[in-house]
Amino acid sequence: MRIYLSRPHMSGHEEARVAEAFASNFVAPLGPQLDAFEDRVREYLGADVYCVGLSSGSAALHLALRIAGVGRGDEVWVSSMTFAGGVFPVNYLGATPRFFDLTPASWTIDTGIVAEELAKASRENRLPKAIVPTDLYGQSVDLDPLEVLAEQYGVRLIVDSAESLGASYKNGRKAGTGGDAAILSFNGNKIITTSGGGMLVTRHKAWADEARFLATQARDTAPHYEHSTFGYNYRLSNICAAIGLGQMEVLDDRVARRREIYKRYKDALLRPGIEFTPEPVGLYSTRWLTTLTIDVAETDVSREDIRLMLLEHRIESRPLWKPMHLQPLYVGASYHGTGVDQRLFEDGLCLPSGSDMHEDQQVEVIELVKALLGD
Repeated sequence: MRIYLSRPHMSGHEEARVAEAFASNFVAPLGPQLDAFEDRVREYLGADVYCVGLSSGSAALHLALRIAGVGRGDEVWVSSMTFAGGVFPVNYLGATPRFFDLTPASWTIDTGIVAEELAKASRENRLPKAIVPTDLYGQSVDLDPLEVLAEQYGVRLIVDSAESLGASYKNGRKAGTGGDAAILSFNGNKIITTSGGGMLVTRHKAWADEARFLATQARDTAPHYEHSTFGYNYRLSNICAAIGLGQMEVLDDRVARRREIYKRYKDALLRPGIEFTPEPVGLYSTRWLTTLTIDVAETDVSREDIRLMLLEHRIESRPLWKPMHLQPLYVGASYHGTGVDQRLFEDGLCLPSGSDMHEDQQVEVIELVKALLGD
């Protein structure tokens, strides 16, 4: 049986929710299940926020950037180590991304570098329109200094929390509640899934209202189809939202299971030359994927040696995200940092971490890696 990196994990609650949607004939993009799903996520986040269910996390970011006023010629500052969907909406709007490195302390955006560059950009009258840091592999960015900096310089902060629903920041603050807005993803490989989908979370009611308007083709109030601006077909399907309602029943269980998987890997494989994603004091990561780096100089085994060996045994693993400033699409793009993200990419590996992974499957992965390491 193939062992996947992270596959959908149904709970048994989803079918009843979907059946309710079918019974009521709400199979279009809007309906009571979508309203209930938005309310359930808002309740879970435990903050004074508004939630808008959308077709993907990228759609949520696209809308957030547009509502923030990002347009052609503007700059948006982004974590370089992120999924492409966390950057492409910048291009959709004709803006230019400027990429930032990570801090070794948390493997999230280096707020010290951001602070230095904001001060410089302010002096040179070239401040960005928005900053988009990524909650990498389920760990919250350092929200406090980022929110202070955004307010100080009048820059919009939109947090890419696609991988971190269920994580928390200091004092139990839930990931997904930061900045002017945060974006969530319910893609098939995430902690919970709606098969495909996302959500915009914002503390601004006006942003939520505009997001709903733009996501339904920007149709003005009229008996006919009237449009004063252009919009998108970005609303989440009511059927998909019904799946999400069922998944929310087990969100905390899914996070606990992934953290358990992470701990078992770390307990078995930690040694000189192997480093696991750190978790700063006060933070609680989802451990969406167990990620580690392998220093070939100390282990005589490279990331690729492990990945290819696991692949021979029908076990899926994957390198960490390739930093966007190293992608062919962004050759020559501005980048600030010392290459922490590049080193993580070169040496980093994501191990199978799905919450439906059986213990004997994880033991198999561990024993294969240990054998390659000479244990």
